Amino acid sequence: MTVEPIVPDAPPATGRETEDSAAFAHALDALGVALTGASRAEDDFAYGRGTLQAAIYERARADVALAVATSTAQRIAQAVQSVLNMQV
Repeated sequence: MTVEPIVPDAPPATGRETEDSAAFAHALDALGVALTGASRAEDDFAYGRGTLQAAIYERARADVALAVATSTAQRIAQAVQSVLNMQV
């Protein structure tokens, strides 16, 4: 009996998984920074150290970032659900 090794069609996987997870972690960190900056700007305005314009601007930036993150998470969940519902 002769046994031949199985040769894969695709090249070996690179470190792409770690790059993707690092990018996801970076995106979450950026969202946290935006929310923290908005809270800090609001606190500065409340204590008389900042302007209302700065507080509103930072809150709007944080709200947009949160909306984008929420929309992205919903799209990913929808895509995963579609894959899981496929009949094999």
